[in-house]
Amino acid sequence: MAYTTISKSNLHFNTITWTGNDSADRDITGVGFQPDFLWIKNRSQGDFHMLQDSVRGANKVLYSNTTDGEDTDNTNGHVNYFTSGGFNVDAGASGNVNENSEDYVAWCWKAGGAAVSNSDGSITSSVSVNEEAGFSVVTWTGNATAGATVGHGLGKAPACIFLKGRSFEDHWAVYHKGIGTSLSDSNRKLLKLNDSGSYQTSTSYWNDTSPTASVFSLGTDQRTNKNTGTFVAYCWAEIPGYSKFGKYKGNGNTDGACVHLGFRPALVIYKKSSGSDNWEMHDNKRDTDNPVIRQLFPNTDGNESSSSFVDFLSNGFKHRNTNGNTNESGYNYIYMAWAEQPGVTPFNTLPSAR
Repeated sequence: MAYTTISKSNLHFNTITWTGNDSADRDITGVGFQPDFLWIKNRSQGDFHMLQDSVRGANKVLYSNTTDGEDTDNTNGHVNYFTSGGFNVDAGASGNVNENSEDYVAWCWKAGGAAVSNSDGSITSSVSVNEEAGFSVVTWTGNATAGATVGHGLGKAPACIFLKGRSFEDHWAVYHKGIGTSLSDSNRKLLKLNDSGSYQTSTSYWNDTSPTASVFSLGTDQRTNKNTGTFVAYCWAEIPGYSKFGKYKGNGNTDGACVHLGFRPALVIYKKSSGSDNWEMHDNKRDTDNPVIRQLFPNTDGNESSSSFVDFLSNGFKHRNTNGNTNESGYNYIYMAWAEQPGVTPFNTLPSAR
């Protein structure tokens, strides 16, 4: 049986919530480490998802729900800087991070702090990596060359990559090992984080080449390798007992299939890969007990809603809904999951709800 090398999940990934107070210089604490990647969403109203990282710099914002390039967002609020146990926010004139009396959530990952140069690929990249937890933030400049490679620093092949052009407008490009009818198909398929559509297939995205332990490959499509375009990628490798990236088939039943992870999840992100429906996210901080019902949608600016029931179990999750985003009968779905408490629970162990 596989084992986990992670002793505490919350030293590498954590979810925190807060209520805004409209302060222009406010510390958000309680993360438990200095984050290198923050994904912030206003739960109370329709504001953009705010994605910021330590490699690009705190006030360099991307939005998971749009094709927009990188923005220095001084109008709507942003992260000023990262602290040893959280981050500091500027409220701005609108409510993206700290509007008075509005509720927020941040999903926080730890990479490796200051980026270092990586020459494993044909394109030199800047990489901040947490090899223990299987996460890295990577930046580089594209060259539109088929077969170009970029070093990611993980030491094992990434199972999932969120990639975005920074200096121009175009879709997010998502690689996931579970896309397609077999694992080998994923090296030519792409989902768009900002879009509800099903996967697209082209050899010009990933050059028909699966990621390796040192690099991922690029084709000539501009959304992954525009000439002179600047890019960022968030890369995750699977770590037994801490993170898992897989697929399942929906059954359209409130007694949905039980998806085995080997741990109780802290965050799960889902996407219908064989059809069109929203991306969806559930976590253990907005819902501390089952059923977990509060969802947000990476591809829209919509506020939090409560219509998609799922149980977080000791060894996985089980859908209790017929929602098209997560459990429509006969459709294929991918998921990304991180553990509340690391550990490897066998599949034949009776799951328990919270």
